[in-house]
Amino acid sequence: MKKLLIIDDEMAICTSLRFALEDTYHVVTATNPAEGIRYAKETTFDLCLLDLKLGAADGIEILQMLKTIQPHLVVIMMTAYGTIASAVEAVKKGAYSYLTKPLQIDELRALLQQAAQVAELNRNIDAPPESLDEKYGAFGLVGKSPLMQQVYQMIEKVKDIPSTVLITGESGTGKELVARAIHFAGRRAGQPFEVVNCAAIPENLLESELFGYEKGAFTGAVQRRRGSFERAQHGTIFLDEIGELPLPLQAKLLRAIQQREITPLGSEQNIRLDVRIIAATNKDLKHEVERGRFREDLYFRLSVIEIALPPLRERKQDLDLLFEYFIRRYNQSLGKSIKGLTPEAYQRLVDYPYPGNVRELSHILESAMVMCDGEHIDLHDLPVKVLQLQPPLTALSPTDFSPLVGMTLKEVEKQLILATLKANRGHRQRTADMLGISERGLRNKLKEYEQE
Repeated sequence: MKKLLIIDDEMAICTSLRFALEDTYHVVTATNPAEGIRYAKETTFDLCLLDLKLGAADGIEILQMLKTIQPHLVVIMMTAYGTIASAVEAVKKGAYSYLTKPLQIDELRALLQQAAQVAELNRNIDAPPESLDEKYGAFGLVGKSPLMQQVYQMIEKVKDIPSTVLITGESGTGKELVARAIHFAGRRAGQPFEVVNCAAIPENLLESELFGYEKGAFTGAVQRRRGSFERAQHGTIFLDEIGELPLPLQAKLLRAIQQREITPLGSEQNIRLDVRIIAATNKDLKHEVERGRFREDLYFRLSVIEIALPPLRERKQDLDLLFEYFIRRYNQSLGKSIKGLTPEAYQRLVDYPYPGNVRELSHILESAMVMCDGEHIDLHDLPVKVLQLQPPLTALSPTDFSPLVGMTLKEVEKQLILATLKANRGHRQRTADMLGISERGLRNKLKEYEQE
């Protein structure tokens, strides 16, 4: 459990924050700066919530004292709305980020979770790895194959530069892991990392999520809320599944990238941005541009540097490392002591095509380890879909396609989607991963079929 120091001169705030966070963090509170400094000298903390105004004391000065005592301490400033300029100044002087009062507990928890990841990296900052695969293995990227070495080399080249990066690859290949590696291995590691899944957020809420809104901007906007771009100030924003971004929002995103500023809903004030932008997609954006579903100018803005992630079927020499990695990981989380795979289970997993890539492999091994009662995963522990392994499509003969003859491509697509959904027992995310499409895309297809 990570240790959290809270310094605020209002006892009520300290008490309420302790109550809200003590199940997740070991919380220590101080109601005056001297007490907080003393605690920092006596105990090593991972995180700190620090009020910007502590009576007559200046929170920025306290911040600098804390960073002198514990250089790797991740500090989040708390500030009233009227002192945001001072909070931004604190970020420039070493604070991780800031929150405005009154604090929103969900926003606070999310920011603390991000800050905790930075704290974890800071803990090992003085122990550099021997090679790139070891270095980026700390971010969950596993593999020593030539294709993965190329990915590591690209991350190494772009991690310290401000250029926009587009990460492409099938669902489940680890695009978010690459984005995190770029951010946390680079110069912005001590700053926020914001994730926005453009497919998971309803279209009518996506604009406010990206750009924020002012109090009274619309019904239900009872107070100002910072959007993801503003929360990512001085850090990185990761726009996952960017190919699902609606065209009207594509225009607004393009303006934000070009002008390096945003305007929250209901506001007349522009906010200048210092944000590194990383986007990811499992779609062919060039094809989307040709079909009029993605702006060409936005595509060129996003793809200044492109990193293409290989599917797992093209780097099967990494399977041994991945088996070892996930068995070790699930031994810890499931309380197991499994040593490996039987030869039969190993061969079946090597032969499996992994349409859902590394994410699917992770789910397969987690399921198998739950079912396993011995020291080695056996064939009968594997999920049904692996045991019912079908030959690859290229091995099918023309007669195997005879039931499809006479159907239109649209009808064939429908049959494939519905059959895959049934095979996954209605699980939409798993079905989307297997088909190589987004969950929103699958949802739209199913709506079309319901209307037919």
